Amino acid sequence: MSKQDESGKPSKIQDESASPAKPTQPGISRRGFLKGAGITAAGTALIDGVQVFTREAVAETKPNPHVRELGPGPVPVTLTINGKVHTAELEPRTTLADALRYHLGMTGTKVVCDHGACSGCTVLLDKTPVNSCMTLAVDVGARKVTTIEGLAQNGELHPLQAAFVKHDAMQCGFCTSGMVMSCHALLERNPKPTLNDVRQAVSGNLCRCATYPKVFAATLEAAGSAQQKA
Repeated sequence: MSKQDESGKPSKIQDESASPAKPTQPGISRRGFLKGAGITAAGTALIDGVQVFTREAVAETKPNPHVRELGPGPVPVTLTINGKVHTAELEPRTTLADALRYHLGMTGTKVVCDHGACSGCTVLLDKTPVNSCMTLAVDVGARKVTTIEGLAQNGELHPLQAAFVKHDAMQCGFCTSGMVMSCHALLERNPKPTLNDVRQAVSGNLCRCATYPKVFAATLEAAGSAQQKA
């Protein structure tokens, strides 16, 4: 339909009733499609690149003659514990704590948190205290392991153990073996410790009974007894 405007020129006016507006089509828009296509292409290229890099890296990797692959099944492991050599068939994932307790019957080492947070499972590796729940048995190698069972000699308690009994520093017993081993390591490297030295030595050992003062007293007395005997 035509109609003249003020200048006298005909103008076209759309008859809305003759051609109704089309409803908006549901689904992705053109802009969204292009964005999605771009991301998909980039992602595919990235994945392909990673796959190619991985294949090339694997192809170029050469076996290290000095590294021995273990597992997944049990492998022979030799451990020197408290002066004696022990051999066991252990899976590579076996911790030193589990090897001691479940394979060698040395239950003096306690597993409390099993996450290396409480030090209740402390043993010595070449006189250095470590959390045995965080140490793999296959990684011990030729290092010498000392556990709580190795302190007493000929049925007689170590002076440190006797001092723990005297001062009632054991309480519930969950942390006791780890506490004793940490304090023993301290006395091995420092025969004349101060109170602060003892506090530092057991700073990683958690005691749920809060018997720290008795642990301090027992350790200092054991150090004094050792000095008197010397």
